[in-house]
Amino acid sequence: MTIAVSASIATDHLMRFPGKFSDALLADQLQHVSLSFLVDDLVIRRGGVAGNIAYAMGLLGSTPLLVGAVGADFAEYRQWLETHGVDCSAVKVSDTAHTARFVCTTDETMAQIASFYPGAMSEARDISIVELARTREIDLVLVGANDPDAMLLHTAQARQAGIPFAADPSQQLARLDGEQALRLIDGAAYLFTNEYEWGLLLQKTGLSAAQVAERVGIRVTTLGSKGALIVDRDGTELHVDVVPDNSKVDPTGVGDGFRAGFLTGHTAGLSLERSAQLGSLIAVHILETIGTQEWALDHDVALKRLRAAYGPEAAAEIERILR
Repeated sequence: MTIAVSASIATDHLMRFPGKFSDALLADQLQHVSLSFLVDDLVIRRGGVAGNIAYAMGLLGSTPLLVGAVGADFAEYRQWLETHGVDCSAVKVSDTAHTARFVCTTDETMAQIASFYPGAMSEARDISIVELARTREIDLVLVGANDPDAMLLHTAQARQAGIPFAADPSQQLARLDGEQALRLIDGAAYLFTNEYEWGLLLQKTGLSAAQVAERVGIRVTTLGSKGALIVDRDGTELHVDVVPDNSKVDPTGVGDGFRAGFLTGHTAGLSLERSAQLGSLIAVHILETIGTQEWALDHDVALKRLRAAYGPEAAAEIERILR
């Protein structure tokens, strides 16, 4: 199946602070906050929600279609993605703006303070899912965090073209109003959020969990170190634990990895449980690596970790998805 991944494409500027942000934050002075943290290091990596998800899908053997807007500085990044199985033919290159930038500092507790410069991402609204579907077969559109207008447009266009879509509004929920959030999730085959975003979504839309269930197919809520909760179309709930980590290096992009593994597995015929287990395997690889696309998948090591976490039967079923 061909999955079109519509979301941000960016470079990540990642820094590490050797302390706790909370030690410098005064509860009664937050309205006057003015802080600068001296960091230990800086790494510049390829990233963005769409880039991260597409890269992981490519490593799993699928050929995702990357949908997003970039600057002229994207050439090296494009080559990297295409080398790892990503179709970049639908990417729009801006004549004026740079590729988006994500600047993030992580403290020793894995808390993060970040800023995002959209740059060329704002031109993603100029890409038409309907037009793309006329020249190639698209089986699913993942609409992730991106230019808000592009998110709304690509969701509407997926409906118009009759293509199932996955709603993953994530970071953009904070700037969307209730009506916009509802437009992004209504009719989604999959709804992805983390635990906080799920609560924010309910608050913004004014819907109950049961009312959301009437509008979407499969709901996936990631719970950090507690795993993930999957609610099927019939209301059946399934909890899947994480793959134990060997180290916690950087949480940036962990959720993207989970989504890539889950959707790759489920669209390839794995059960919801196995799909979430595959998602957790990809997520832990990213957690243990600096940079969201600096990890690789070793077949034998991956199977060993799956067996240890979920048992030999799970590993055997998921193995066919692993390259």
